[in-house]
Amino acid sequence: MTNLPGLEKFSHLEDKLYRTIELCKTLMQQSEALQQENNKLKEQIAGLSSENSILTEQIQKLDIERQEIRAKIESMLEAIAFIDSDISESIE
Repeated sequence: MTNLPGLEKFSHLEDKLYRTIELCKTLMQQSEALQQENNKLKEQIAGLSSENSILTEQIQKLDIERQEIRAKIESMLEAIAFIDSDISESIE
């Protein structure tokens, strides 16, 4: 009967060992899942960064175009104002 407490301790230790092994397996699976998710997120970031670069270029081109159009409109308005002042002087 003195051997029984030793076997109980051994059995308890064995249970702890199996639970630790299961916990390690679970943690490894979670770690792998997190690594996969991390890789997917890195790919998304790379894609969004590329898209951001393209959109930035488009904005710059549109801004240049807007500035050119603005300059043309201002030039036309100045020409109209000049013509208008000539017409006003002719009428007087």
